[in-house]
Amino acid sequence: KFSDQEERLSGSEREEDEDDVEAALKKEVGQIRASTEQKLRRFQSVESGANNVVFIRTRGIEPENLVHHILKDMHTTKKKKTRVILRMLPISGTCKAFMEDMKKYTETFFEPWFKAPNKGTFQIVYKARNNSHMSREEVIKELAGIVGSLNPENKVDLNNPQYTIVVEIIKNVCCLSVVKDYVLFRKYNLQEVVKSSKDDTQQNPSGLTEEQNSKAVRQETEEEEKSSKEVNQENK
Repeated sequence: KFSDQEERLSGSEREEDEDDVEAALKKEVGQIRASTEQKLRRFQSVESGANNVVFIRTRGIEPENLVHHILKDMHTTKKKKTRVILRMLPISGTCKAFMEDMKKYTETFFEPWFKAPNKGTFQIVYKARNNSHMSREEVIKELAGIVGSLNPENKVDLNNPQYTIVVEIIKNVCCLSVVKDYVLFRKYNLQEVVKSSKDDTQQNPSGLTEEQNSKAVRQETEEEEKSSKEVNQENK
C-alpha cells in the first residue's frame, strides 16, 4: 500500500512523463512537417560555393522559360525591378567539370535543340569560377563539335544566334543551359536589358569597323564589371 503523499508524487511524475512524451511527439511532427514543406517549396536557395553567385532551385518550373519570361517583361516595360542582381542565368543540367564527363553528358543534353530534325544557329559562352584545370578553347571546340555531329545543318553565328549555349563552371561542377535571345536581352544582364533602344543604338551603331566593335565590346565589359562592383558594394 502507498500513502496519499506517495500516490500524489507518483501521479505528478506520470503527468510529467506524459508531458515530456507529448512535447517530444510535437517536436518530431514539427520537424517532419518543416522538412516536407522545404522539399515542396517552389524556390529554394542552394549554396553555390562561389562568391557573389546564388543558386535558386526550382520545383515544377522550367528555368529557361521562367528567366526568359522575366527578361522579356523587363525588356518590354523597361522597368528596373532589382538593384542587387546583375545577371540571371537558367541552369538546366549539371555534370562534373571534366572534359570526358562533359562530352558524355552533352551528347544527350543538346538533343532537344540540335538533334536532327531540330537545328539552329548557335554560339557558346564560357565562364569559369574557382577552377583552373579546364581550358576555355578546348571546351568550346569539343561542345561545338558535338552540336555539329547531332545535325550538320547546325551553324555557328556569333552575331545573332538562335540559341546560346551557356557553360558556367564553378569549382568541379559544370552548369549548362541553352537559351534564346541572349543578344537581345544583353547577355541576360538585368541592369542592361531595361535600357532604351536609343541607348542600344548609341552603344552599337550600325557600320562599326572591327576595331570599333572591339572597343564597344570592351566598353560593355567594363560597364558590366563596374555594375558588378557597385552591386558588391551595396551587398557589403
